[in-house]
Amino acid sequence: MTRHNAKILNFINGQMAEPLSGAFMENIEPATGKAYGLIPDSDESDVNEAVAAAKAAFPIWRDTPIEERTAIMNKMADLLEENAVEIARAESVDQGKTITQATKETSRGPANFRAFASAATEFLKPKQITQQTPPATARVLHQPVGVVGTISPWNLPLLLFTWKIAPALAAGNTIVAKPSEITPMTAYMLSTLANDAGFPPGVLNIVHGTGQKVGSALVSHPDVLRLSFTGSTATGHAINLACAQAFKKPPTLEMGGKNPAIIFDDADLRKAVPGSKASSFTNQGEICLCTSRIFIQRGIYNEFRDALVATVKDIKIGDPLEPDTQHGAMVSADHMNKVLDYIALAQDEGGKVLTGGCQHIAEGRCADGYFIAPTVIEGLANSCRTNQEEIFGPVITLIPFDTEEEAIALANDSEYGLAATIWTKDQTKALRVADALDTGMPWINCWNLRILQTPFGGWKNSGNGHREGAPDAMEFFTEKKTITAAELNI
Repeated sequence: MTRHNAKILNFINGQMAEPLSGAFMENIEPATGKAYGLIPDSDESDVNEAVAAAKAAFPIWRDTPIEERTAIMNKMADLLEENAVEIARAESVDQGKTITQATKETSRGPANFRAFASAATEFLKPKQITQQTPPATARVLHQPVGVVGTISPWNLPLLLFTWKIAPALAAGNTIVAKPSEITPMTAYMLSTLANDAGFPPGVLNIVHGTGQKVGSALVSHPDVLRLSFTGSTATGHAINLACAQAFKKPPTLEMGGKNPAIIFDDADLRKAVPGSKASSFTNQGEICLCTSRIFIQRGIYNEFRDALVATVKDIKIGDPLEPDTQHGAMVSADHMNKVLDYIALAQDEGGKVLTGGCQHIAEGRCADGYFIAPTVIEGLANSCRTNQEEIFGPVITLIPFDTEEEAIALANDSEYGLAATIWTKDQTKALRVADALDTGMPWINCWNLRILQTPFGGWKNSGNGHREGAPDAMEFFTEKKTITAAELNI
């Protein structure tokens, strides 16, 4: 398939706009290592313009009846679905993920709009509470806060971009959104549909650029009253400190993970082996929910290891746009080199690479791309750097354990607490272990099975206590107001 060069623009006040400085950056295709387009290198002046537009549009959007707001959101979902093939292809080229994975992930864009449109209808209904002595009636409202900022990451570009903007819009807020400068294409494509969907000018603004310029300006702008961020723990900590100084701008931070899988000796290996392969290497391991440490009960360690390594070696690596490719490119040269450095570190720490490492595709356009084969390592202590630091790539380690208590202790020995998987036929044990894990989202005999109406987020350095999903995100993007009247029915 051919690539198309693309020069994308910001979307401010309902119009496409070049950055005020006139500066652009190259957009690199991970599978080739070559530039295939230009993106705005925006700065504080562009953010100021977008925030001003969002602030001016807020009263209009706030006062738009919820039925009209949700109709516009559902229209956006329809438009995304009508352009699904082109959007999936763009995300595959832009991020390096396979076209199969891109098709699956980008389908969550319209699903997110619909889910939060539906949730808002019920969530925003006033709640009435009465008491007899003394007689009084209270009415509890959830009202939008105003202008909100969102900063979304490069690994699931459309999914996580819409995961943030949809609840904020449904609640009646206006938005200045910053997609990742590494994977901007699908957010740009969404912006080209916003007017057709019916969003009034200024309700949704998208500013492309780096975290140092655009992200920092969003975090520090006094008129941005909520900040939703997904990305690295280090950046999340910096945003948290900056928002704390502003005080009136609480952030929601969804950050890293070092997610464990626990394979008990009674697990169904016909499910646990392919399930662990999927949880470890989907999207080249570039998902915050991916497994990175697998703890296997000693009695089945060799059997599980050999079966897993055999199936991992069969993963087909290649052109992300080919339908039979199962493993694409890393998102950038810098990220590829970071992951390769961790593989080298693992060997320095005494680990044995059972399969994987750097992968150069010898034929065609993939020769210069950023490819790393799915990598399985054993022989490392859980305390080593490889097992404690987030790698965010196709690298897993295997560690044996003897008892349930040991498995729990090993799994919890991490500064992160986002997700975990438990594989066993004993449901009582599975629930007991899930309760004992210091993690926000344990899965039992499955992975990444999402119900969008449940809380999403982690413990420890994986998050800051706020949750995404419905109704939690709706709660975050609104303020509560309690109106109490004596002896009146309000």
